[in-house]
Amino acid sequence: MVFAVLPALIPDIGPVYDAYFAAFGADHDGRVLLDIIFPDGFESAEFRKAHTAGTLAYWHQAPTQYTIKCVDSRTAEVVGMALFDVYPPIPEGESDDVRHKFPGIPWLQGERLEKAHKVLSPLYEARGKVWGNKAYIYVHAVAVDPKFQGRGAGAALTQHIIDLGNRGQLPIYLESSPKSEGLYKKLGFERLSKETASVVHKKGVLGSEADVEVPLMVKSPSPIS
Repeated sequence: MVFAVLPALIPDIGPVYDAYFAAFGADHDGRVLLDIIFPDGFESAEFRKAHTAGTLAYWHQAPTQYTIKCVDSRTAEVVGMALFDVYPPIPEGESDDVRHKFPGIPWLQGERLEKAHKVLSPLYEARGKVWGNKAYIYVHAVAVDPKFQGRGAGAALTQHIIDLGNRGQLPIYLESSPKSEGLYKKLGFERLSKETASVVHKKGVLGSEADVEVPLMVKSPSPIS
């Protein structure tokens, strides 16, 4: 199977998020996260219709976020996607209260919102601690439909972002799952030390059997020759 990585277009929203929800829904850690963000379910046609409309509206106003797709170059079928922000530097003396602060989730209230806050807010705080006002690329997600996993689509998507970082001389930051840490290390990412930044999700919040430490990964750009 030969892959091509391309910008995701408006007609791709459905297929791109088919891959996203299939990938995260089939992975234990991913499923836990989806159940926290979408506690009423994410598989119904009604939900997907509303999600597609919300994504389209966001694409029209997002100033820094990009979505790319990985396709089978022979059939043009979408097999995976990645979502990332390219953050510019914040001028000296100014601040960005949005970039590193959990913005809330409009459809959650009460205990559901509190639970999401406990899980997601530490991720924002860790990014703020590491990057401050610096420019960097933040990878929200790399997702490949389980039917196509193990064939290099995830590596192709990640390499596309690495190439972008190299061209722009921007470091790349992401929060890996414990399962995916090895893949990112093969592509040149390094795990941050606990002294630099650390996020541990407590088992009581996740409903898991043990606490989960999140691998925080960084890839520095290759020097321009």
